[in-house]
Amino acid sequence: MMTTDLTRRSLMAAAASAVLVPPAWSQAAPPFTLGVASGDPWDDGFVIWTRLAPDPLAADGLGGLSAPVAVRWFVYEDAAGRHVVQRGEVMTHPRSAHTVHVTLRDLQPDRPYWYRFEALGAQSPMGRGRTLPQAAAQVRELRLAMASCSHYEVGYFSAYRHMAAENPDYVLFLGDYIYEFSFSDPKRKVRHHDQMADATDLAGYRNRYALYRTDADLQTLHATISCLMTWDDHEVENDYGGLLPQDVAEDPGFLKRRLAAYQAFYEHMPLRRESRLKGQNLRLYKGYRFGRLAEINMLDGRQYRSAPACPTPTSRKGRVVGDDCPQRLDPKRTMLGFAQERWLFDRFKQSKARWNLMGQDLLAASLRQKGKDSEGRAIVGHWTDGWDGYPATRDRMIAAMQAMRLSNPVLLGGDIHSYWATELKANPLDPASRSVATEFVGTSITYDGPPYEVFADMLPENPHVKYFESRRRGYVSLTVRPEALEARFQVISDRRDPNATLSTLASFVVEHGKPAIQRI
Repeated sequence: MMTTDLTRRSLMAAAASAVLVPPAWSQAAPPFTLGVASGDPWDDGFVIWTRLAPDPLAADGLGGLSAPVAVRWFVYEDAAGRHVVQRGEVMTHPRSAHTVHVTLRDLQPDRPYWYRFEALGAQSPMGRGRTLPQAAAQVRELRLAMASCSHYEVGYFSAYRHMAAENPDYVLFLGDYIYEFSFSDPKRKVRHHDQMADATDLAGYRNRYALYRTDADLQTLHATISCLMTWDDHEVENDYGGLLPQDVAEDPGFLKRRLAAYQAFYEHMPLRRESRLKGQNLRLYKGYRFGRLAEINMLDGRQYRSAPACPTPTSRKGRVVGDDCPQRLDPKRTMLGFAQERWLFDRFKQSKARWNLMGQDLLAASLRQKGKDSEGRAIVGHWTDGWDGYPATRDRMIAAMQAMRLSNPVLLGGDIHSYWATELKANPLDPASRSVATEFVGTSITYDGPPYEVFADMLPENPHVKYFESRRRGYVSLTVRPEALEARFQVISDRRDPNATLSTLASFVVEHGKPAIQRI
């Protein structure tokens, strides 16, 4: 792990510290009900976050406050909070749902700091954040965890608790942090949204994030580990892409809905101010350097994509299409947007890191799938809502990796609610072509997995897939060292059990200079 003087016991004790409430404040309505968080780091700082919400699910989405509130913040060099290194005061406002984003600078590189907030006579829990190493630093080890797809109703977030207990250096959130919809079948629900309607407007999205952030295990994770963020579709709506919703009938009001969803996302994540909503867009893709050991490029695979290939007259929902869909292959189409592609390829060109990781929202490897055409006939084809729906983008990325001789490219993804270990080929249509990059995809925190037998039956036609499992819930732990990257698929015993236990399902290694996955 990157250098730290923090023991696991002191870390967890600090994270679990209770809100300190002076006599002047009513204990019936403490303001820090949604905890604290840190993230979006650089080598001399990071962002610290909180939101004041004495009534976190108030119908108007403002958390029970209507007027601006002064919030003091403190940064400490020790877990006990004895030595203040920075302090300040900011004002919250109803227009941003009383969220607080403080950008810290002038801290020391590659070390933890602790922080807390004060407002309305109360103190927040203590949080911990971490700065990055300097670009030229010789880092010997980097430990990461990656999470995606956490639906509140279908399970408890015990995976987050176990993730925090592993004490990684950073956690990567790879999409579907929330789900915008509720289940109508009560048999599927382990816990409830308390009659909350599907999120479609700003108040609805704010309250969905607030509900998730009341979860104690998610609060513990955010209070102890700094995060890097991207999103997938359910932060807005299933299978949306760019300015287009899933269903054609929703087109007239979709931009307003997307703007509300993007605003709520920024409000509830520890993101730098330059990431805030500007016009119709929210800049989320960015890169992070971990000394000479690794770079992580966090990608946005939803906001800038071209219209889906071969939709039906009424729906753009992802589906399997055959080779008779030439639109899918059009090189003028892009999943990342051409500006983000150029940014990524420039990052490849400039990288001096031993390992180059890409955090993004989907399964990136090509996958020949079985499906049915519009007339119900069986076909073998390609899923339109992921990288296979935009193969020209993947081809350009693989070509750039080869042209730049990118060192040890590894893609990290989510979305598909299952574990995958794959190798990306120089020619995706030729399984015998050489591997250029490797990939690890994590299962869901809680959401149902796809049918195991259906996908297992496809694997003989996809020999570049080295591992697949959809029947378990959990996350992925990564350890990056100069000589190798190790991935562990961590599973919880039962998503319906708030006290679920943890075990390792499978472990893999990728050696430096060898884009091949070995099971260990």
